Amino acid sequence: MFYLKYRPQTIGEIDNTRVKELLRKILESDTLPHAFLFVGQKGTGKTSAARIFAKAINCLNNKFAKKTKSTEPCNECKNCRSIKNSSFTDVLELDAASNRGIEEIKNLIRETAFFPMAGRYRVFIIDEAHMITRDGFNALLKTLEEPPDSAVFILATTNLEKVPKTIQSRCVKVNFGRAKKQDLIDMLKRILKHENKEYERSILELIATHAENSFRDAAKILEELIFQKIVQKEEAEKFLGIRGKNNILEIIESSDTKKTLLWVEEFNDAGGDFKGLIEDLLDQLRELLLVKKGAVQESELATKLSTQEIMLLIKLLMEAYQSLRSTPIESLPLEIALVEFYNRNKKN
Repeated sequence: MFYLKYRPQTIGEIDNTRVKELLRKILESDTLPHAFLFVGQKGTGKTSAARIFAKAINCLNNKFAKKTKSTEPCNECKNCRSIKNSSFTDVLELDAASNRGIEEIKNLIRETAFFPMAGRYRVFIIDEAHMITRDGFNALLKTLEEPPDSAVFILATTNLEKVPKTIQSRCVKVNFGRAKKQDLIDMLKRILKHENKEYERSILELIATHAENSFRDAAKILEELIFQKIVQKEEAEKFLGIRGKNNILEIIESSDTKKTLLWVEEFNDAGGDFKGLIEDLLDQLRELLLVKKGAVQESELATKLSTQEIMLLIKLLMEAYQSLRSTPIESLPLEIALVEFYNRNKKN
């Protein structure tokens, strides 16, 4: 799988530009924090970044080994290779989704009492940290307050709200946010270079738009397209069930209810993804709203809709999005939203 095969292996290869710069500054500083909280949705690179960080501070050939000024892991020394192969005794990973109780956390804490056996630091990576029980968090809190000098904790979570404030306050927070479109495209280019393949930018943009802000999902989509030998944008749109999605706003602007509903029906017949369609529409409408208000100066988007119409459409589409969870007919929430949009505009 591409997302595993082409995982970044150095700080410089981290696809999230903002996170890359932040981690680089942390590694270049004179003091190293002993607890981190990596926050972000699925597929944004939290675990990959944690492993790279573990390699960097345990590498035998960089700044931490006093060999060079570089903070990058060399990926050649025995420590780097062992961490990459998940066989390094001083890097312990725990999936809190299945190891969330107090006993599992206590066992982990006991490990912090031991000095590193092969590396400079013992790194404890806890994935899905928000799943830890209240008693588990209470047990972990004391260790985070007074961590051993040789221990580094990296807690990764997709749900910051479920992590107690007391834990958050003891950690340096690294917000991975949503994967940006250009970062996704750059990652796809990196994979294609390794695969000795080329794709038009329009297809890469299509993948980035359809990947739900996830590096993992973008890599999966690219792999599927290559496997299916799809190289044309029209073929890619059809394969992903989004053919014709790009002109939906133009059709809505026409104020032709029949034409709009026929488009939705054709989209449905083609196996279109209504969740993705509404998400894309909301993303475009948000950008158009910011353009109208002067918050965004440069944009490729343009519309005949007024600010009031954009705001109304956003509200109705958000309601339609919520209704997707319970509707017996997937196209129905969008159809109701569009008819309601036209009806309210006529009253105005």
